[in-house]
Amino acid sequence: MNQKEITEKFISDKLLSSVDALSTDKTSKTLRILELYDEFTKGHPVNKAVLAQKYHVDERSIQRDIDEIRIFLSEVLADGKDDECKILYSKAEKCFRMEKNKSSKMSNSQILAVSKIILESRAFPEKEVNEILQKMVDSCVPAESMKLVQELIGNERYHYVGIQKESLQDKLWEIGLAIHEKNLLSIDYCKGSGKRDKIKRVVAPVSILFSEYYFYLNAFIMEKNEEGRYRRKYDFPAIFRLDRIENYKKCKESFVERGSERFEEGEFRKRVQFMYGGDLQRVLIKFYGENPEPITDRLPTATIVEQGADYFIIKAEVYGKGILMWLLSQGKKVELLSPESLRLEMKESIEEMLKLYQE
Repeated sequence: MNQKEITEKFISDKLLSSVDALSTDKTSKTLRILELYDEFTKGHPVNKAVLAQKYHVDERSIQRDIDEIRIFLSEVLADGKDDECKILYSKAEKCFRMEKNKSSKMSNSQILAVSKIILESRAFPEKEVNEILQKMVDSCVPAESMKLVQELIGNERYHYVGIQKESLQDKLWEIGLAIHEKNLLSIDYCKGSGKRDKIKRVVAPVSILFSEYYFYLNAFIMEKNEEGRYRRKYDFPAIFRLDRIENYKKCKESFVERGSERFEEGEFRKRVQFMYGGDLQRVLIKFYGENPEPITDRLPTATIVEQGADYFIIKAEVYGKGILMWLLSQGKKVELLSPESLRLEMKESIEEMLKLYQE
């Protein structure tokens, strides 16, 4: 039984007892315990003296309320449930707190690592990223470590500048449901940054990816055949930046992935660079240096086929031409050997770049 189920059972039991109560005192006590339990589940500290004054009762009444919650939690645990919760008293803070089984929480280092990744991604508006981090810290970090964790990420939170100005959470979820339910989507998409360059597509959504500050939708562009049924226009999926999808709606039609048509998100992710789609192709790269990790780390499909005194020859599979952007960023450390078409395109790009620096 998870925390939500425990809470629902507790509220249900207390509301039933409230309905059966014949006196106002019993009803007010039930509501007081519900409010107290709500404070505990939110991770808030509970001070008996403060609550006694708030509810106009003595501290012994608050203690009995806490004991009732403890009894309830022990009964839940006695049923063999694994989401262990306890009400503990902190002498240092002079208050009670609910502590979950530490095995169900992320460690301080895990929270810090995930927080750093979220902040570095710059994927969410400032208000949204603060809400996400606060909820994560409140629900996972042990009470005694909250201040330290907040301080460790506080400076980055203060200086955080998100790429997105509007929330994408609803769009992420709704398109995620369309993927799960295999619904075709009709989308209005803005190519580049120009609002005039807008296209309309019917697509079969297959995955949502995140890369280089943005969320992307992987989807097969669909067209109707002679019988009026939708089919894939290309063998490879197109890539749409999620924030550039202006309008979207589910179509009545759904799609089916059969056997070899099934899209493997993990395999696609290994072969795509900078979210540029296109045909699958094999590249051969010559790396000049003693350590080929810049290539093998960047290209999960990379395999070393030859090693010399000061070079490595590496083969890899990639989708589209996004690989050119990365190879150009490596300067004279890399040479693209094949395919010849990509090699010529890279050579032309280098020549065009050189012209910018010639008088």
